[in-house]
Amino acid sequence: MTFIFTALLSLGLNLGQWISVLAGNPHKPTLSVQPGSVVTRGNQVTISCEVSTGSQEYRLYREGGPHPWRTKNTLKAANQAQFLIPSIEQRYGGKYRCYYKTPTGWSEHSDPLELVVTGLYSKPSLSTQSSIVVTSGETVTLQCASQLKFSSFVLLKEGEQKPYLILDSEFINSTGQFQGRFPVGPVTCSQRWIFRCYGYHVNSPQVWSEPSDPLEIHVSEAAQPLGTSPNMSDPKTVSQARDYKMENLIRIGVSALVLVCLGILLCEAQHSQRRTQHAARRENSVSFTMAKTWE
Repeated sequence: MTFIFTALLSLGLNLGQWISVLAGNPHKPTLSVQPGSVVTRGNQVTISCEVSTGSQEYRLYREGGPHPWRTKNTLKAANQAQFLIPSIEQRYGGKYRCYYKTPTGWSEHSDPLELVVTGLYSKPSLSTQSSIVVTSGETVTLQCASQLKFSSFVLLKEGEQKPYLILDSEFINSTGQFQGRFPVGPVTCSQRWIFRCYGYHVNSPQVWSEPSDPLEIHVSEAAQPLGTSPNMSDPKTVSQARDYKMENLIRIGVSALVLVCLGILLCEAQHSQRRTQHAARRENSVSFTMAKTWE
């Protein structure tokens, strides 16, 4: 009885999905990539096409390539198809879409997914003309520069796949380099600000250079205005106050210990001096007594 009920329930759910498809409302597939959309040349990449209705045939399309680029067939309806690229190379950079087969034809294409391949050109340099230590709330300008004639530069923040900024490059006569100047901010203390930059050519925007060395912006707390007191309800402020109090207690303890040691040394010196004076008086007394005896 349980088996029959489960089978009927499954049939009802699948029937509802197919009715939705037949009514002209096929679910739009979702396209994703692991480990990320910005991948170093030679690494493995898995592109996944996922739907809620299920299908036995999925297709992957890459702009500028054959249509379809890849096809995935399954023995029974599945909600996902995976397309593996064992070692990504320059030719795999581009925009991808996927779609799947329905009872009435092919579904709508997914939203585009842009796959970027890095490591094709030598790395640019990333620097800042001002200090890398800035106050919370400020904006800092980062400079990405290269001897190579890149069309554009890309600034990427650590932990993010989408570019922080993309700028056209400009030639600097004084240095003989091409560069992009990226305004970053306003920065805050609540997160880390670590960046790398890349360069690319206009005819292959999904093929980037090697990443620059990382550059971290260190953010300090803003100065407290005169006549105001810190917000003691802020956990960070409370923690800082506690640390400051502990530092003061340690300083007081060390100072007290130094004073005690100095006091001990002073008492020992005075006691030693008294012993020396007492011994000298005894010696003088003995000498005087012996002299009187001989007389």
